[in-house]
Amino acid sequence: MTRDGSNATRFDFSGARVLITGGSNGIGLAIAGAFADAGARVTITGTRADAAAYGHDLARFDYTALDLRDGAALERLAGSLDRLDVLVNNAGANFARQPSEWDPATFEDSVRINLFGAFRLASACRTHLQASRLDGGASVLNVASMSAFFAVPVVPGYGAAKAGIVQMTKNLAAAWAADGIRVNAVAPGLIASNMTAGLKAVPAAADPQIARTALKRWGVPDDVAPAFLFLASSAARFITGQTLCVDGGFSIT
Repeated sequence: MTRDGSNATRFDFSGARVLITGGSNGIGLAIAGAFADAGARVTITGTRADAAAYGHDLARFDYTALDLRDGAALERLAGSLDRLDVLVNNAGANFARQPSEWDPATFEDSVRINLFGAFRLASACRTHLQASRLDGGASVLNVASMSAFFAVPVVPGYGAAKAGIVQMTKNLAAAWAADGIRVNAVAPGLIASNMTAGLKAVPAAADPQIARTALKRWGVPDDVAPAFLFLASSAARFITGQTLCVDGGFSIT
């Protein structure tokens, strides 16, 4: 978006079918809105019973309640789709407070939510994605994190899962290229959202992270969403297996 508020770059996903897990809030909602604005029919998932349970309007999207730990529910979701062009594995959670991810059971739960769920859903959607006629090929877009590359001791399970996302992205890209499916990931930096609200509220913890960020500010979900549209578009037809850091320069220092 230019300084005058006009869109400098536009993508056309007219007629495309897009599924975004965790699209009810934060980065996921920004991604969902961006794809819808570009003409796609968008299905989102969330943890609440229905879309009306959220404090903002989700009427422009199809909504499904989903627990990423429920393998049968993931299979049902994939089976409910008549077709699919883009899957965005965005949903996730961490346990920065109690219960601690240093507890082995909680560590495993974090990995199950943030890594296993993404793999299971991608696998369940593979047949739909193979049948896509999207220009540039179908896409699986995973959400990684700075915690994939740097130690964040308060969330060891989350960090391990996000590191796994980076490697899973490479392997799926290699394995599914012959099916016409590209697989990439985006690693957001410090983005103001529900997940980071606790960090942002503690300046002693947040300020050193912003000081390390080259652009010296928090990002917002709308800073991240365009990267997903680009990676799913025909402009990225020769890009697969990559993780794009959208972090304001956090990872370069």
